Amino acid sequence: MRIYLDTCCLSRLLDPLTQGRVMEEAGAVRQIFTYFLSGDWYWISSRVVVDEVDQTPDVEKRSQVKTLLDLAYQTVSVGETEISRGLQLESLGFQEQDALHLACAESGEADLFLTTDDKLFRRAQRYRTQLHIRVENPKTWFQKVN
Repeated sequence: MRIYLDTCCLSRLLDPLTQGRVMEEAGAVRQIFTYFLSGDWYWISSRVVVDEVDQTPDVEKRSQVKTLLDLAYQTVSVGETEISRGLQLESLGFQEQDALHLACAESGEADLFLTTDDKLFRRAQRYRTQLHIRVENPKTWFQKVN
C-alpha cells in the first residue's frame, strides 16, 4: 500500500490534543506510521509537502515534521506533468496547493491520499470520478482497514 499524507496529516501529529477529533486523527496517523516504519506500507510525499513545512512559522513544529519527512519512501518532485494536472484540478475548484498535492500523489502512484482537511475531502468526494486516487480521512480509513 502506497499512501500519500498531506501536510495537514503531518501537522495533526503535533496539534494540541484538546479535542476528541484531533486526538483520534493523530492516533490514526501514528498507527499508520507504524506500518511505514515496518515496511508494510510506503509513504509517498512530495516537494509540495516539503515547501509547506518549510513555511511553518513554529520553529519546533517545523523541525519535528522535517525529521519525519526523512522517513518518506519517495518524494515526488513538481514538474510539468504535476503542474498541468494541478491546473486541471484547480479548474474543479481545488485550492492551488491541494491540487498540487493530489497531482503529486497521482504522479507518485499512491494508492491512497489521506487528509484531515474537511474542505479538501468534501471536494475530492464530489469529484472522485475525475481523480486518479482515492481520498480519505486517516481516522475513518484506518478504522475500516484495521
